[in-house]
Amino acid sequence: MLNNSSILITGGTGSFGHSFAQLTLKKYNPKRLIIFSRDEMKQWEMEKLFEGDQRVRFFIGDIRDKDRLYRALQDVDFVVHAAATKIVPTAEYNPFECVKTNINGAMNLIDACIDQNVKKVVALSTDKASSPINLYGATKLASDKLFIASNSTYARSNETSFSVVRYGNVMGSRGSIVPFFLSKKDQGELPITDERMTRFMISLDQGVELVWQAFEDMLGGEIYVKKIPSMKIIDVAKVIAPKAKHKIIGIRPGEKLHEQMISIEDSYSTYEYSNYYKILPQINEWGKDILRIKDGVKVKEGFIYSSENNSEWMTKTEMQKWLDTNQNYIGKI
Repeated sequence: MLNNSSILITGGTGSFGHSFAQLTLKKYNPKRLIIFSRDEMKQWEMEKLFEGDQRVRFFIGDIRDKDRLYRALQDVDFVVHAAATKIVPTAEYNPFECVKTNINGAMNLIDACIDQNVKKVVALSTDKASSPINLYGATKLASDKLFIASNSTYARSNETSFSVVRYGNVMGSRGSIVPFFLSKKDQGELPITDERMTRFMISLDQGVELVWQAFEDMLGGEIYVKKIPSMKIIDVAKVIAPKAKHKIIGIRPGEKLHEQMISIEDSYSTYEYSNYYKILPQINEWGKDILRIKDGVKVKEGFIYSSENNSEWMTKTEMQKWLDTNQNYIGKI
């Protein structure tokens, strides 16, 4: 599907954008892969990684600027929406800016994609959008709803389809817990919010694969949730710095003790597949659409997919192996 196509990724200079570009160029042969972001320094650094590859283009712009989006999306077939204000405490203290990017930016992108006849759009979401308690999660939930509803309202007479992928803590990405602990380990003490805290763990490669899978499977309105392991944050700390002491600092503003990707309310329209779940939209009876359900098995009523009750857990040995394999990339993209 992505061969000989034009692909644009918003927020393309982030951790996900780096991995998506590298893996997609290797697996497929797109005609163009456009990196759309507002940070010229990050674009300059990223350009050096793809020097000589004529398929990769760089476009300075902000999803808050609808006119710039219209220009960037000319003749684009597929869009991956990764741009976001995503750090939870930052969003709590800068709520208006978070709303402008995560909600208003999503609206701008939806309008521009429909008017420019983009074929398919996959928006990246987060576990924090399920039963949110912080502003970041609330804005991403609103964003998810906008993308899903746009299949029925704006895009119904148009060929543009919108879907969402949802996953948890991306191991090794900038601003995540792994590079943070690595930066502190030589100090002999690591700050721990709560000894009970758990998080979902997903690699960048797995995140990219879920987006590819969504493009292949989607008809519009689906939320794809990857099956991934959980891990206690204190166990991550023990792997990274076995001899370090732990200082309990308490949960930060907007943080949850455990994250959730599928709520009990979502369970009524959630179907299970071999390596992911699919939450189907309630609008237009699409939750009962056999073309969207395919070979999925409906989850039990009351099902909740959270990092606390997960059936799959990452061991300390598995985390150490991942650290050894990815040590050159952690926190650098």
